[in-house]
Amino acid sequence: MPVYRMTKTVDGQRKERTIRLDWQGDPERLDALYWECQTGRHERQQTPSAYTWKALVVAWRTDPRVQSKLADGTKRSYRREMDALLIKNAGKDVRKTTRQGLRKVHAALADTPRKADWRIQIVSLLWNYGKLKADWPLGDNPATGIDLYGVQNPFEPWPEWMVEKLIDAPENVRTTAELIMGSGQRPSAAIEMKWEDFKADRMTVLDEKQDERFDVHCPDGLRAYLDTLPKRGAHVLAKNLREPLGYDAVERPFRKWRTGLGPKAKPYSLHGLRKLAIIRLAEAGWSDAEIQAATNQSPETVAYYRRKANRLTLTRSAHERRT
Repeated sequence: MPVYRMTKTVDGQRKERTIRLDWQGDPERLDALYWECQTGRHERQQTPSAYTWKALVVAWRTDPRVQSKLADGTKRSYRREMDALLIKNAGKDVRKTTRQGLRKVHAALADTPRKADWRIQIVSLLWNYGKLKADWPLGDNPATGIDLYGVQNPFEPWPEWMVEKLIDAPENVRTTAELIMGSGQRPSAAIEMKWEDFKADRMTVLDEKQDERFDVHCPDGLRAYLDTLPKRGAHVLAKNLREPLGYDAVERPFRKWRTGLGPKAKPYSLHGLRKLAIIRLAEAGWSDAEIQAATNQSPETVAYYRRKANRLTLTRSAHERRT
């Protein structure tokens, strides 16, 4: 098995440490493992942090100064949200949390605005506690200044005139839009799609909330569009050979492009394209079960946007009969 060797000199003596690279016969995996070691990111090179999210949550929950001031209902709400935070973050170093990372999580949960806002609020609460009450070596609160969704109306699907304007949008904006409309995924998941996710008439998509990947049909229009794009890396929207663009690298030019369309475009976000995908499938005659299978949306969400599709179809038919 290949090994990565590290050497250092301690008190004049040369010491060596090796890490076995479990490459499983895959050259790309071996390359990735090598660069993890080279950059100090391999799991064997990590020193367990004393400042983990789990440790911070435990400290907050066992602090009588905090708990004595909270109502039982508030404690239950905080426990639920903190448990959700710990599912994937219990062992992670709090100090490595970034504003960009929080924005990405917030955007990934945009279909459930209340849940998305809770995540930001819980991070902010725990960060302030760790820094101000527990004297943890934390910097500025990364959750400060992130705009919350608040009480939200459902995301509005894009009108056709705005979809037609995509032909003049920056390439990364248009590509993101095509991926969202074609796959039914959230924007952040669409941005991270790889070329290897597309095989003939199938594509592999990601449900970010459940952290689940599954195969669905790839529409002809999306395949035709992708065939026109150069391959600049492993990802369709490539930052470099191995990494995708960040969410902000697409969302910022999207907002600039949207501003150029005038005030009537302001209500529409990238998330609205996912809802447009539901409407288009409903108008094409797909059943609710088929739409759920393709987009992994909840039955309630599919039913809500199907009603919009039904109204559009009925009014379109009425106008056609009148003319």
